[in-house]
Order: sequence, then structure tokens, then C-alpha cells
Amino acid sequence: MIAANLPDFPWDTLAEPKAVAGRHPGGVIDLSIGTPVDPVPQVIADGLASAAHVPGYPATHGTPELREAAVAALARRHGVTGLDPAAVLPTIGSKEAVALLPSLLGVGAGSTVVVPELAYPTYEVGVRLAGAELVRADGLTALGPARPALVWVNSPGNPTGKVLPAEHLRKVVDWARERGSIVLSDECYLTLGWDAEPVSVLHPDVTGGRLDGVLAVHSLSKCSSMAGYRAGFVTGDPALVKQLLAVRKHAGMIVPRPVQAAMTAALTDDEHVDAQRSRFRARRSVLLAAVRRAGFRVDHSEGGMYLWITRDEDAWQTTAWFAERGILVAPGTFYGPKGARHVRLALTATDERMAAAAERLA
Repeated sequence: MIAANLPDFPWDTLAEPKAVAGRHPGGVIDLSIGTPVDPVPQVIADGLASAAHVPGYPATHGTPELREAAVAALARRHGVTGLDPAAVLPTIGSKEAVALLPSLLGVGAGSTVVVPELAYPTYEVGVRLAGAELVRADGLTALGPARPALVWVNSPGNPTGKVLPAEHLRKVVDWARERGSIVLSDECYLTLGWDAEPVSVLHPDVTGGRLDGVLAVHSLSKCSSMAGYRAGFVTGDPALVKQLLAVRKHAGMIVPRPVQAAMTAALTDDEHVDAQRSRFRARRSVLLAAVRRAGFRVDHSEGGMYLWITRDEDAWQTTAWFAERGILVAPGTFYGPKGARHVRLALTATDERMAAAAERLA
């Protein structure tokens, strides 16, 4: 059975800390998962409604308007140039893309996939589903002469919030091209830079103006509060996108037509993205000051929607400490062995609940 080869779902193990936190007189403040709490912007809801009565099957490749909007948004927001709208493929959220890309790209037994040492658990799930071998590594020198099939990068990173500069990403792309490896970049937090400016793996400073061997995965869950819509897309190397499209057509992996219209609206409008970034920035400021006053060290966290913190003790001990104060956090062990002494706090609480969390930490 496929399920037998998969790890336990990490958040299922939080039942006890959640029960403890839930007994707090003010109720639980859940900072353990990055789910949006702000309303979907009206421009997006209107986009969804505009296609609510459209009959027939939607296009697996997405509407031309959606693909053109994605190309324009990446150019406008992130300086990505040279993309062909034909090389944009909508996905049912970014998580399914992360989980299925190794399989859809033909990676299997005997192949190796490199993921960050501290990584979103779904990277490992995707490798296991494909039957490939997982290698955790941040530095290329540690890989030696290896020729992995795929190399995942994630900036700003989950869970650490680390931002990789263009120079680092360029080295990864050059290294992978020399070995015939494909670089996959998870960029769902790309709009959320705080102490450093995130760069897309598709930026000319990284690719040298060539897109071969490079794919970026994007999500509208964070920047547009569209987690419930399951709205993402993958773009980059036209040949690889064409390969993915062919498989997805056969499998019926299609984003619903109203969601495609909502995505088009979200990618066309920057005002709501700026407003959401401002909300996250304000909540980050409150939480950052509170955890530092409580004696924690904040590592990395230059971007993204999490704080990666420690006081040099076992992650589950820290998780229990927060639970006693009615706050649920994610132990760093969810993200790899090197997270054993950190916990991750999400910025996904309302202003009122974030202020309450700061009070409990005082």
C-alpha cells in the first residue's frame, strides 16, 4: 500500500499540546500551521463569481488570460522576464505540485532527489511517492560528484524563513545544469521579504537568461488568502511544462474554471498583495518582540510567514511550554532532524489573537 510508505502526518502528533493549550481560559491561539485568517479580497471573490455559470470542462492548461496574468505578475512583482505564457500551468494548489512533481517528471527508483536539510514535509512525501531516494543537503559541496534527478530549493524557506540570495541560487542552477539535474523552486512565500529581498529562481540574475532545467512553483494561498481555493501554478522551462501538461491532461488534474478566473483577478491586482504583506509585517513585529522578551533566539526568519526560534532545548519541551500558555506551535522535528531544538511560529493569527499571544508571553 502507498500509505504504508509515507510518514505519519506531523500535525496529527500535536493532539496532546493542543488539548493543553485548549484549556487556557482565553482559548487556544494556533500558530502551528500557516493557514490564512484574513478574508478573501473582494476582487478575487468577484473573479470567482464571474465564471460560476460557465458550463463545460475547464482547460488543463488554464485560460490564456490566466497564463498571461501569471507572466505579467512575475515580471511586475519579481522582475522575472522571458517567460512564455504557454509555459504556465495551473495546479490544484502548490502542495499537490510539490508532492507529485517527482512522479510527473518521471523520477523513480534508482534516482535521487535533494531537499533542504530543514524542509516542508511534503518534499519527502513526493520523493517517497515516486520511489526515489531522499538526500537532505544545503551545501552543494556535500553532494560531491552526485547527479541527482531533482534539486529542491525554497526561499523564503519553510520553516526557517531563510532567504537565499541570487548568487546562491545561481550556483545551484549552474551546478544542476552541469549534471543534467532539474532545479525545482518552491516560491509560495516570495512576496514576503522582511530583512532581505527574495529572488525568484527564474530571475535573469539566476538563470542567465535561460530557463532550461528550472521550474518554479507558486501559490496564491499566502499572498492572496486563497488557501480554500486551491490555487497555484508551475512555470519555467517550456519543455518541462509541456511534459507536465501532457500527463495532467490524461489524469484530469484540472483547476476548476471559476478558480482560474479568481486566480486571474488575483494575479492582475497588486493592491491586495501589498495590503496582506502589511498585515503580516505588523503581526511579525508584535510576535518577534514578544518571543525575544521571553528569552528566545530568533534564527533566520528574514522572510516568509514564520519565526524560527529556540532557547537551546528539545523542541517538544518548548512546544509544551507554549501549550501551557495556550499557544500551539510546530516543533522543528516536523521539518527534519536538524530542527530538533527549534519551534516554528506562524504569523497566521488575527491582530487581536496575535496581541493576546504577546500578552501571554510577557
